[in-house]
Amino acid sequence: MPGPFSAKSFRSELPNTLAARYRKALNKHPFLLFGLPFLTTIVAGSFMLTPATALRYERHDRKNQRVSQEEAMGLGQNRRKVNMRDEYYRLQAKDLENWEQRRVKRLPGEIDGILE
Repeated sequence: MPGPFSAKSFRSELPNTLAARYRKALNKHPFLLFGLPFLTTIVAGSFMLTPATALRYERHDRKNQRVSQEEAMGLGQNRRKVNMRDEYYRLQAKDLENWEQRRVKRLPGEIDGILE
């Protein structure tokens, strides 16, 4: 009569299922049944993501091209050059002590913020 702990391991005989057959075959051919599907997934994913990456860079190029076309139309030509020293002296020449506060005229129907 065997004792409470028999020499048989737990589930020594796996049932004849697909998972059991795969596990046995995996021990014999690990690259073929695990490594090859893994590498195939990585390579296929790379080919699938290539169009998405290309679309991203095409959008970026279109945006930059649009800006260069606007610059070609002359939007940045007549701008005044700003020099910090000249701006400083220009502000020094103004009389900043004597000024008058004026309200900006509002459009009809726009709330002007005056409490009545």
